[in-house]
Amino acid sequence: MIGAASVLAAEENNPLVPHAYELVVGVFSFLVVMIVLGKILTPRLQKVLEERTQAIEGGLERAEQAQKEAQQVLDQHKAQQKAAAVEASNERRKAEEQGAQIIAQAKEQAQVEARRIVDNAKAQIEAERQQALQSLRAEIGALSVELAGRVVGESLEDSARQSRVVDRFLEELEERARTQEQITS
Repeated sequence: MIGAASVLAAEENNPLVPHAYELVVGVFSFLVVMIVLGKILTPRLQKVLEERTQAIEGGLERAEQAQKEAQQVLDQHKAQQKAAAVEASNERRKAEEQGAQIIAQAKEQAQVEARRIVDNAKAQIEAERQQALQSLRAEIGALSVELAGRVVGESLEDSARQSRVVDRFLEELEERARTQEQITS
């Protein structure tokens, strides 16, 4: 019996087994802590976590939106580059056409100028030829009058007679020249 009494005495003073008032105070304290945590801290923690979740999701959405906008800007830039390339090609083609047109106009102007120069030269040559022909005609006339006067032995001082003799002589020369041209052609 001593053994059973000592076990009972040991159970009453056992430091591992709490007293009943300590259990009541511990359970009450636990319930107060649980109520405080459940009613006050947990909603605040959930609210903070929800705000962070929304901030993260909003950041992801903003990032996706920014990525879409960047893609749109990139697409617009590519379209502008293509349009600029097409426009540059059109401008290059127009410049080539204008260059060809300018060259053609310059050639045409050069040909007109060359024709004008040739025509002027021909006119000048013809004028000089006519002048030389008149000069030769006058000189031949004077020589022929002098020669005829020596051959005939009389003076051909009369200008009307002199003119008729010279004209007849020149007509005969021109007739001979035409006959020779017809023979050679």
